[in-house]
Amino acid sequence: MTENWRHLPAPARPIAAATVEAVTAVRARDAAALDQASAELGALDAAQTGLILGTTVRLLLERAHPDGVDGDDVRAVLERCARTSMTWLPGVDPHVLLILLAGALGVLDEDDTAARPPAESLAQHAALLLADLSTGDPAPHLTAALAEIERAQLND
Repeated sequence: MTENWRHLPAPARPIAAATVEAVTAVRARDAAALDQASAELGALDAAQTGLILGTTVRLLLERAHPDGVDGDDVRAVLERCARTSMTWLPGVDPHVLLILLAGALGVLDEDDTAARPPAESLAQHAALLLADLSTGDPAPHLTAALAEIERAQLND
């Protein structure tokens, strides 16, 4: 699965490419490939990576729950993703998944940087969530998230 990301802004290209690699690794249950893709994502600009991954997670949550996302929905995603991932990836941390879900939904205290997990861990767990919430090629979801980000920036 190779995607041509030339249509994206230059800063988003490596994020999109590494995200697709990470989600592909999750679906293949390839821990080594996931570690490599997570390291690549973790080395990129944290603010841009977080915005793109968080927006993608939010859009997938909204698509899965068109009537609104509530606490039970978040709990179900968290439990399903953690349980499925723990069968093949022993380092899965449900707390990191919760941080990512809360951040994607805009209910995370962004000022509490002391408790923030390392960027590589955030990237790995974001890939777990994206693989859990989506089916098929992750590229269209990333493209939709980037279009949403662009729309929001133009309307600010």
